[in-house]
Amino acid sequence: MTPQQHIIELTDRLNRYNYQYYQNSISEVDDYTFDQLLQELTKLEKQYPEYVRPDSPTARVGGTVSKEFASVYHRFPMLSLGNTYSEEDLIEFDNRVRKGLRDEPFEYICELKFDGVALSMTYENGLLVQGATRGDGVRGDDITNNIRTIRTIPLRVHDTSVPPLFEVRGEGFLPLAEFERINKERDDIGEPLLANPRNAASGTFKQQNSAAVAQRRLDCYLYSFLSEETIFQTHEDSLIAMKNWGFNVSPTWRKCADIREVMLYINEWDTKRFDLPLGTDGIVVKVNRYDQQRELGFTAKSPRWAIAFKYKAQAASTTLNGIQYQVGRTGAVTPVAMLTPVLLAGTVVKRASLHNANEIERLGVMMHDTVFVEKGGEIIPKITGVDLTKRTDASQPIRYPTECPACGTPLVRREKEAHFYCPNEKGCPPQRQARFEHFIQRRAMNIESLGEGKIELLIDRRLVLTPADLYDLTADQLLGIEKIFMDEAGKKRIVSFREKTVENILTAIERSKAQPFSNVLFALGIRYVGNTTAERVTDYFGSMDALMHAPFETLANVPDVGPRIAQSLADWFADADNRVYIERLQAAGLQLVTDRKEVVREGDALTDKTFLYTGTFVNFSREELEAKIAAHGGRLLSGISKKLNYLIIGENAGPSKIAKAEKLNVPMIGEDEFVAMMGE
Repeated sequence: MTPQQHIIELTDRLNRYNYQYYQNSISEVDDYTFDQLLQELTKLEKQYPEYVRPDSPTARVGGTVSKEFASVYHRFPMLSLGNTYSEEDLIEFDNRVRKGLRDEPFEYICELKFDGVALSMTYENGLLVQGATRGDGVRGDDITNNIRTIRTIPLRVHDTSVPPLFEVRGEGFLPLAEFERINKERDDIGEPLLANPRNAASGTFKQQNSAAVAQRRLDCYLYSFLSEETIFQTHEDSLIAMKNWGFNVSPTWRKCADIREVMLYINEWDTKRFDLPLGTDGIVVKVNRYDQQRELGFTAKSPRWAIAFKYKAQAASTTLNGIQYQVGRTGAVTPVAMLTPVLLAGTVVKRASLHNANEIERLGVMMHDTVFVEKGGEIIPKITGVDLTKRTDASQPIRYPTECPACGTPLVRREKEAHFYCPNEKGCPPQRQARFEHFIQRRAMNIESLGEGKIELLIDRRLVLTPADLYDLTADQLLGIEKIFMDEAGKKRIVSFREKTVENILTAIERSKAQPFSNVLFALGIRYVGNTTAERVTDYFGSMDALMHAPFETLANVPDVGPRIAQSLADWFADADNRVYIERLQAAGLQLVTDRKEVVREGDALTDKTFLYTGTFVNFSREELEAKIAAHGGRLLSGISKKLNYLIIGENAGPSKIAKAEKLNVPMIGEDEFVAMMGE
């Protein structure tokens, strides 16, 4: 088989697997097999780029870096909808439609109004050629490379009934489960949390690096079809066709004969919407027939044939009965409010976040107060205030604990940080449990067959004390052990190790040895070291040995690391137990080196000069700019200091970096000046 034939065969095969998984919920192969085939295709495409197909599944994982987003004009304007919060306004809208159509019979399509980012996708001859944001409705940003990372958006539509040129529109969103996963990881490494899924999705779509977008696992629901030629008679027909063509159309839409049925739909989804995988804030009501839409026409800002009904924000009041203090992997102690159960947004809320001691002080909340509870982004319940009119003599000040609730160790509070921490990293039970859970997660060592219950059982039986012990486990140790315990709902659960379970666990542990060096570093759970930082650090040093022996100053010079992360790395590797831990992982066969890109020297024009950059550039991606600096003998710094010789300024440069450079009299140069310095 020639390389071209092999690329074609792998592309078609992986696209089929993707289609079956995302459209038909069928897993034809396991994740490991899929990842191996994708890696094989990626290597072939790098060797033979002339054979890469535009619908290659490798586009799903990103990798393209945009210097800037080009502006694109929408073929059809992306207008906003008129909003209402009242049923009276809906009845008025219905009367206007009835009058505009001169009492001609009509019907509505009702769709949920998803809380995300409006996107437009253009297809030519079945191939996705452009993805854009709404922008101002007339012109948006070309984010095609980022759109391609969404696995539910077809890169190619194979159905022969599609027109040569058409456009689909939808709502790009960050699924709630992904939002919670990302925030858990950010909290895990001590980073600030994302505010809500909508803002997180919007910021992700504007990322310059499509590989970073792919890691967020965005999704999209399609709700509109557009083309120059008339393909469908009704909006209902277009939704059915888009679904049949492989687009992700939410099944929640409904055809309604009149405004009464519209009201029933709105009332039905008032609470049901909270069971969906994304946030919603209302209902969109559209006239179904396209000829009637054209007859009704548009105002200057919105269509006359559609309106959005917005649900009012849901809140409730209840009593704060107590506070449970939870200890995380990094030792952070988080207060969780225990409430008198109250119905909120379709679910019974018994617990709510209080975040930290600062938040308790800011709210002025006391024990036994009546508090207001909302769902942040309609996901995580949180206390937003206190009903002081109901405060009684029973209310008591909240005294934050001075000792760890799990192990009794005195808590510490680091300078400029909101959380109190338990410093007993090695002996505190919840910290130890959480370290294992962090180590086995998908983005770390990806040991799929282990979970919270199984890890807890292994720790209880003292079969493992550190994650390195996982690589010494044998079938004889595991077979037959079990534990019966009660979950939070009071139901009895049994965790047991049967023959197949043991086989799956040991196989997954063995497979984890193939995870790259960056995953291993992330899996160690070093504070502030997330996935992206781990990749930067491992690319810079190339081996665990070089990283372990690097002084603080060298660590701080790694791009995007800085003094806080550098100090965390230095402290972690200075611990003798951690060095023994690394030795055991190395003996087990984990990947502790990376394929370092050899620097090919192109000249000496930048020798002994230090650089830092900010913004985006026309001729270079970040990686290309860094490579050029190294190739000409220069050195990249991680922050602005008196040691910096030049700050390279690109488009949308960071104002704080410019201000600091001006304060320290650091010379600032543009992209053209940088190129001239290299003599190119």
